[in-house]
Amino acid sequence: MSTSLDQACKPGTFFPSIGGADILSLEAIPVTGYNATVTAGSRFTAPDVDLINAEFCNVTVQYVHTNESDHVISVEAWLPPHRDWNQRFLAVGGGGWNAGRSDFGRLAMSGAIADGFATIVTDAGLGEAADPSEWALLRPGEVDMVAFRNQAYQSLEDEALFGKALVQDFYGTGPSFSYFNGCSQGGRQGLLLAQRYPDLYDGIAAIAPAIHFSELLPYMAWGQQLMNEMRQYPHSCEFDAITAAALSACGDLDGVRDGLLSRVDACLATFDPHSMVNTHIPCAQLEQGQVDITKAAAGLVEEVWRGMPIMRDNRSSTYPGVSPGANLTGSDAVPVLLGTDCASGTCFGRLGPLAEGYIKYFLAKDPEAIFDTSMTREEFLDTIVSRSREQYGALVDASDPDLTQFHASGGKMVTWHGLMDPLIPHRATEDYYNAVAGISPDVQDFYRYFEAPGIEHCTGGPSQVPTKLFKQLQAWVEEGVAPDASDVQIKVGCATHKRILCAYPKGAVYQEDCGDPLKMVTSSS
Repeated sequence: MSTSLDQACKPGTFFPSIGGADILSLEAIPVTGYNATVTAGSRFTAPDVDLINAEFCNVTVQYVHTNESDHVISVEAWLPPHRDWNQRFLAVGGGGWNAGRSDFGRLAMSGAIADGFATIVTDAGLGEAADPSEWALLRPGEVDMVAFRNQAYQSLEDEALFGKALVQDFYGTGPSFSYFNGCSQGGRQGLLLAQRYPDLYDGIAAIAPAIHFSELLPYMAWGQQLMNEMRQYPHSCEFDAITAAALSACGDLDGVRDGLLSRVDACLATFDPHSMVNTHIPCAQLEQGQVDITKAAAGLVEEVWRGMPIMRDNRSSTYPGVSPGANLTGSDAVPVLLGTDCASGTCFGRLGPLAEGYIKYFLAKDPEAIFDTSMTREEFLDTIVSRSREQYGALVDASDPDLTQFHASGGKMVTWHGLMDPLIPHRATEDYYNAVAGISPDVQDFYRYFEAPGIEHCTGGPSQVPTKLFKQLQAWVEEGVAPDASDVQIKVGCATHKRILCAYPKGAVYQEDCGDPLKMVTSSS
């Protein structure tokens, strides 16, 4: 351990203070010999890195908001020694219901330390809980709105202010530049920061963001509602076969036959799931090992691709569906939109954990509640969809398209969204970006969006995440060089080749520039 770290990493070094917060405790512990293997999939915009024999000061602050003593929030900051610090600050976002402080969050922090950043996460007062069962309800029938507010937005402002104060105390100077990086829940956090707190961060990477959170969680139950209405629960193999057929039919719409879908609208217009009805397919779920695709399966796929009817601003609208390339069934452990269980010989629907927890704790407000499989469509749209938006939309959604203050503050933001995402429809992100452009025609001056074929939710799929994008965000913030394109590595069969992600509205291409998005060239590899 360096003498300077040993001397500086003490509670007496730090005197953070933010308005409306009462500090309960501050712990500072020197960490040495720290090793971590950090994958690109755990930080979404940067490459794999091995952190070897690192040292840093781990500072944990516990605090409460004034007059809210029952809600203790923790932030955890890692501060590298002076000699290793790049004079920059990076906050790490959360995932699922977790606000950031978790083993996964610490992997992202490890990557930040490897790159020289001072870094921080918050638990929003929820600990490291992966679901809301431990904090959502004060009692049956009453949601803990203080806890939900802290998770939704309040802890994000605190995190930034505490982080910058700790940096100032430790290094004797504030950060030259401040950044935020997150995916899913973390992507929602990033967008919300740009909307509510536009001057806290110079650069934000908001990946696959859960923008309309109050609509997204009901959409995750939409497929189950449709099956309940039909009283038909097809085998997962039927849904999977239709998805595979769509990828096969639409994979070359961009001019290259590689099994990756990049022209989603064209695929929706040309591929009909009903064309697969009565197709004989292998099916591991059945003892006989094969089945014919049913009309019910085709109709369900068509409906979840189309999206869910909603009301916005007293007008009928649609929450967009996932793309034809997305996995609709998930796994036995984590079912998604059209998850079914046929192990007993009789198939029934399986609601995914995010939707199940949301309906139970925030809508039914009853820890014993189960999803009502007898609801009519009108009842579902009223008691699940409309109620969700009315009760929580203003609290948790990150859907305000007015980013003029973020732009005025000099902020820059990048977003990418995988076109195979089975949890958050990429078209919701596309719609949001278009809404921002409707208010700010100069949107490209401060916000760039990239659609990423071959990537699932935050990571996974045949395509690597865009590992250069965070460095490009830094160059945009610090040097004024905007990212027009970012390349990724894609594995097709045994071959690996490069695809260029171009800033929306251009699409991904196999060429070194982002000119005409319809001009495609086949990779030579």
